Amino acid sequence: MELENEKQLNFIEQIISDDLESGRVQEIITRFPPEPNGYLHIGHAKSICLNFGLAEKFNGKCNLRFDDTNPEKEEEHYMEAIKEDVRWLGFQWAKLCYASDYFEQFYRWAVDLVKAGLAYVDHQSPEEIRQTRGTLTEPGENSPYRNRDIEKNLELLQKMRKGEFDEGECVLRAKIDMSHPNINMRDPVMYRILKKAHYRTGNLWCIYPMYDFAHGYEDAIEGITHSICTLEFADHRPLYDWFLENVDIPSRPRQYEFARLNLSYTVMSKRLLLGLVGEGIVSGWDDPRMPTIQGLRRRGYTPSSIRKFCQEIGVAKSNSMVDYELLEHTIREELNAKAQRVMVVLHPLKVIIENYPDDAEELIKYQNNPEDPSMGTRMVPFSKELYIERDDFREDPPKKYFRLAPGKEVRLKHAYYITCREVIKDEWGNIVELRCEYDPESKGGETPDGRKVRGTLHWVSAPHGVKVEIRLYDKLFTLKNMSEMEEGKNYPHYLNPHSLEVLSESVAEPVLKEAQPGDRFQFLRQGYFTVDSDSTPDTLIFNRTVALKDTWAKIQNKG
Repeated sequence: MELENEKQLNFIEQIISDDLESGRVQEIITRFPPEPNGYLHIGHAKSICLNFGLAEKFNGKCNLRFDDTNPEKEEEHYMEAIKEDVRWLGFQWAKLCYASDYFEQFYRWAVDLVKAGLAYVDHQSPEEIRQTRGTLTEPGENSPYRNRDIEKNLELLQKMRKGEFDEGECVLRAKIDMSHPNINMRDPVMYRILKKAHYRTGNLWCIYPMYDFAHGYEDAIEGITHSICTLEFADHRPLYDWFLENVDIPSRPRQYEFARLNLSYTVMSKRLLLGLVGEGIVSGWDDPRMPTIQGLRRRGYTPSSIRKFCQEIGVAKSNSMVDYELLEHTIREELNAKAQRVMVVLHPLKVIIENYPDDAEELIKYQNNPEDPSMGTRMVPFSKELYIERDDFREDPPKKYFRLAPGKEVRLKHAYYITCREVIKDEWGNIVELRCEYDPESKGGETPDGRKVRGTLHWVSAPHGVKVEIRLYDKLFTLKNMSEMEEGKNYPHYLNPHSLEVLSESVAEPVLKEAQPGDRFQFLRQGYFTVDSDSTPDTLIFNRTVALKDTWAKIQNKG
């Protein structure tokens, strides 16, 4: 099969291209196989984009399969959330599949392996099995039950299925080689006893297959041609192949491995993410500081930005750390082109323009997005009383300070030049108000004498402003590589105390009254923000998606 830009194919695409060209496969079928025991994160997004993207590129199919073989941790609401995330990213599966639908077939194959003398029931405890497994340099020890006769093993397996043994009393193991250099091949456990109801099959089963046993068989049942896994499964591939080669299967899948996503200042472990939720460190799985797809969505990331990010990082054969700044760069670049510009004052300081007519109001023409003139313009109210950012004023300014100060002139964006004439303080010495004058001939930044000022401030008309809540989000952790924690420390030691700052007195221009959850804006000079899902018409809440500063672009330019 010839493809455009074949030289640019990644190594998995090249394998698929070769397989199609040689005729080894007629149509590629991939799968995305999450376990419904938590919410998907950005690492899963990479796998989703890869598996569904391969199917799209080569005119194949991709299944969504739930590897629901562990009733202890799996829940239906996780399953529904996963389906929602896949759809939100813009993908649609060819088939919706469940490992639990194949339980009966798995069991039949287990019986076939016992009959072939390739599996046995082991009554050793889990600890004994671990102790006799051996090490990387020492072989394991055979179980005392390893050479039991086939008929007895079949009888015991049937009793396991009927629930005649307690949990932990025995397991079914593959009989491979206890001295194999690959520890995964040292008689791995195939079935364990779990007397817990399954969210789909109820109490029908009390024995459940291990993932290594089920994985290849799921692929074979579904006709998967290319089973794409992350690198930690490379050592499991011989076991994947062994199970497939020793029973009669409907199709022969092949496993390939790629590097998983490791993102700086982030943890990807479901266990750790669950801990963050359970311990109340974050508000939930969709907390905008979480690397979950739902957290990123709530923070304001778009499906297209996440897909582009996954495309940018590519598909590699070795693990590496991806800078969080690249993820921020992709959404910043998109929103710069698409987001409407608005003025919001985060930390308001009142300004009264003393020489502006008391009852006068006017409308200032404002461009919605200078990057896209087709987005048009709007009219923004201007009045005698305004709010500016508190940080845009210094009573005793340092050198090269170009914003507002006593006796200093600045430009109000798209409006007039103003000069500070008086500073009003409360009884504790806090600045509460500025008295200023404006130049009525400076509207739009042009003056008859042609003078220019260096500072331009955003502003909001006080009588027209809308009070809003702003949530400023930052990275959740302070350590770039969370796998390099100091000895004796764990992830709570590296929590960023400034990962969330809530501002409850911010003021926005009136156009934002109509903003709906999910709408995205650029707040002039502040960053990109989205309307939070908790927002209501009476209480508008905006989450900062990303700041204006593009660290990634600077890093690339220096490189």
